[in-house]
Amino acid sequence: MGIEYCNKHAAADYGNPRKSNEELKKLEELNKWDEKFLDIDLASLYEIIMAANYLNIEGLLYLAWKKVLNKIRGKSPEEIRWIFNIGKEFTLEEEEKIRHENEWAFERIMNLIESNNNDDIENEKLELMRLSFETSDELIKGTRDFFSERGYGLSIRGSRKDKYVVLGCDRGGCYRDQRNVSMEQRKRTTTSRLIGCPFKIKGKRQDNGSWMIEIKNYLHNHEASVDVTGHPMCRRLSQEEMRNVEHMSKSGIPPRQIISSLRQTNPKLSAISKTIYNAKTKIRKDNLAGRSTVQALLEELSQGGFTYDILSEGSHLTHLFFAHPLLVKLTQNFPNVFIMDCTYKTNRYKMPLLDIIGISSFNTSFYSGFAFLKRESEEDYIWALKRFSKIMGEKKPCVIITDREFALINAIKIVFPECKHLLCVWHIEKNILMKCKKYFETEEIWVGFLSSWKKVVYSSTELEYNEHWKEFESSYVEKKKALDYIENVWLPLKEKFVGAWTDEYLHFGNRASSRAESAHAKLKKYLQVSTGDLYEVQSKICLAIENEFNKIKASLSSEKIQLLHNCNTSFFKNVVYHVSIYALKELHKQHMKAKLGTMSAVCSGQFTKTMGLPCAHKMTNWRNEPLNLDLIHSRWRIDQRTLSAHVSTHKDDPDGGLSVLL
Repeated sequence: MGIEYCNKHAAADYGNPRKSNEELKKLEELNKWDEKFLDIDLASLYEIIMAANYLNIEGLLYLAWKKVLNKIRGKSPEEIRWIFNIGKEFTLEEEEKIRHENEWAFERIMNLIESNNNDDIENEKLELMRLSFETSDELIKGTRDFFSERGYGLSIRGSRKDKYVVLGCDRGGCYRDQRNVSMEQRKRTTTSRLIGCPFKIKGKRQDNGSWMIEIKNYLHNHEASVDVTGHPMCRRLSQEEMRNVEHMSKSGIPPRQIISSLRQTNPKLSAISKTIYNAKTKIRKDNLAGRSTVQALLEELSQGGFTYDILSEGSHLTHLFFAHPLLVKLTQNFPNVFIMDCTYKTNRYKMPLLDIIGISSFNTSFYSGFAFLKRESEEDYIWALKRFSKIMGEKKPCVIITDREFALINAIKIVFPECKHLLCVWHIEKNILMKCKKYFETEEIWVGFLSSWKKVVYSSTELEYNEHWKEFESSYVEKKKALDYIENVWLPLKEKFVGAWTDEYLHFGNRASSRAESAHAKLKKYLQVSTGDLYEVQSKICLAIENEFNKIKASLSSEKIQLLHNCNTSFFKNVVYHVSIYALKELHKQHMKAKLGTMSAVCSGQFTKTMGLPCAHKMTNWRNEPLNLDLIHSRWRIDQRTLSAHVSTHKDDPDGGLSVLL
């Protein structure tokens, strides 16, 4: 083992007082090797001491004695006897007599132990003062890493750019009560790690541009921490990690997943969830750059090319409408059918959010506009719908679907008088379930009741509706309360949800607002919390908008080159690659009905009126001719549409309404 030690130390240069960082790193690795080298049993350690003494290997002898001293440091005589297997040869009186007669020997041993500690400290000082750094940032990181390995955390106590930086123990200083509230009156119990530790070092820039360390006070008034993760400075993120946190936060990734991702690249990361939350707070503060959240919001809306408007009472913002420029493109491309519904718990101000949902050629939903309102009154809805009308330009919606919100219904009549308004059949069924199910004894009777009600709702003519309603009424005459509820609440609005009337409108198969519920749920996944301010909420909404836009843009591009296999016939040759695949599927269903003769005997025109597509009855006359593209509503056409992600950042209002709030 002595030869192994000599071979390992032969290449080490101990004489050069100014070592490079690489040399110091090698020396540190050698010291760690020394510690592990002597992790042996006491018998082997005794043999090493004898051999090192005989061969005069001073370094090995010192290292071995240091190992022995560390084993007995702080131990009682009984513990030392147990460690070295020494029997008790003397009585207590004899031990005291020997200790008194040989006091000089015991003092020497204690001095040796103390000098061993002092030697370690002096070696640390020398090692630290020999370090050289190119920049102050490298000095701070290097010294923090140096002391972190020794169980201490450092924080910056003072600095002057390109001159010096002062580092002290992060337990230095004293707790300062800035709130002047007594401990008894505080609602929250607080703690402090500050105990006035005097440790201090100074990093100075040298004439040659390098940075070196001066020792000011190397004493700590506390023991080193066994685990340094309790020190906030040791949990600090690097600049690269901070950038990763910012990028992942912008992508809507929650903190627990962010920290897991960071640990994939840095397994030694000491950060905890609180570190990530603190980092996000700092990033947000930097992004605000001294602005209020409303100022930052309006500036971003203006610079980002958003269509937006606000209302305020004094300096308090009460209404905000905004539409992302990508939303404006989608809205103008697909202006036929919209679903409107308010959602809640999206912001800390508890403002209801009117979510306007559009429907694309691919029968997929997209966000069309957002309005934060003071309350859900008719005046508030009118204000929001007028702003929405502006982004549509000359185009107006054909159909708007909502639930039974009379303030919104009245606002639609005023702002879009020519638009057809439909009530959501899904919401109606949900309300009937909530109000009427309690009157039914068994699930079987309730299922039959709902089935009969659906026959009423989906009646295709007024005559059929009257027949179905009479049948429904007579079948459940004993369920008077349930019938009264339906008759008083829903039947006065039958023209807005019963097929006999709604199938006269071009709603493209949309009679429910369940899409809005799905859109709300998706939006809240991006928001993550319900306590964000409008600036945070708007930035997260933009993530959802951009993803939806790119999804529709990709669908438009891909469907222009995709061929539906069951439409690869001469009948569909004029429409493939020109209409969406969803429309092709609907056309193929009608074509199969015409081919098999499974359609109804008389054509009601319902399918064409509601979908904007030719029905099976018309296709029977064109069996030997290709389907004419001109017979398909422009909504389903994809050949003439293009969507670009380019955003114009022009703004109509140079002040952006900001002056109102200043």
